[in-house]
Amino acid sequence: MTRRAVVRGVGHYLPERVVDNHWFESFIETSDEWIRARSGIERRHFAAEGELTSHLATKAAQNALDDAGMQIGDVDAIIVATSTADLTFPSAATMVQAQLGMTRGFAFDVQAVCAGFVFALANANALILSGQAERVLVIGAETFSRIMDWTDRTTCVLFGDGAGALVLEAQTGAGKADDRGILSTDLNSDGRYQEILYVDGGVSTQTTGHLRMAGKEVFRHAIEKLARTAETAMERAGVTASDVEWIVPHQANIRIIQGTAKKMGLSMENVVVTVQDHGNTSAASIPLALSVGKERGQIKQGDLIVTEAIGGGLAWGAVVLRW
Repeated sequence: MTRRAVVRGVGHYLPERVVDNHWFESFIETSDEWIRARSGIERRHFAAEGELTSHLATKAAQNALDDAGMQIGDVDAIIVATSTADLTFPSAATMVQAQLGMTRGFAFDVQAVCAGFVFALANANALILSGQAERVLVIGAETFSRIMDWTDRTTCVLFGDGAGALVLEAQTGAGKADDRGILSTDLNSDGRYQEILYVDGGVSTQTTGHLRMAGKEVFRHAIEKLARTAETAMERAGVTASDVEWIVPHQANIRIIQGTAKKMGLSMENVVVTVQDHGNTSAASIPLALSVGKERGQIKQGDLIVTEAIGGGLAWGAVVLRW
């Protein structure tokens, strides 16, 4: 028998404020048509004044716990993937821990930007496989609206705020590809590409900074690296593209999503797409898409899913799991 990290529950939360593409037309040179054509984005959510990343994360986490039929006392650990934590420290995860009323176990953040949730899943899987935890709450949450340069039309139209969460539980499987749970992970980074996607501020510079991106360069790296990491993860899991029911990718840009699916030899009918409604929510995008995919009736128990993401660092990776 093999120990597996199995999804027991999923949930998400989006701020109430919805911002469509036309909103940007009043202060920058852009249009709904321009944004849709280049990104596939139609609208996104922005957090309200005083609404923090930990607040979004806590609401998504509670929804995932409700979906799992669990209480916070059942959970041993919380991992929050975010690049927009409320404070420099303590971690957003410990704030979520307090807001949920969890008084045992441990909590910590993972920062790998848009790839953060994949990295968090890999860490949660390792905790469960090692016996360090039986149940882990894995959350992706972001308030990227707080680091936008509203004069840069190439970036400020792309991002939104939100959160998504999974509850993972240790269960036993037969050690085969038809087991439920996480079957494989693949993580990568290459710091040589820092300058193509970064925030030009931080604690050491005593500034908050704004997101900066060389879009064409990111696009050039994304499709190749996403397809390769997905293929590596599938090979490790002992599955092929023909076995996959759903790709649930990082929701950054519809052209990247389409290009990656094509390179993997899969139809867009096998891809969960939410970028049109949420924009790029960085580390929140994959758990958001998983939750929405289940809500839509797309994702069902037993489905084989590949998630993949790339973000600043560059950092990228993939997870293969059976729902």
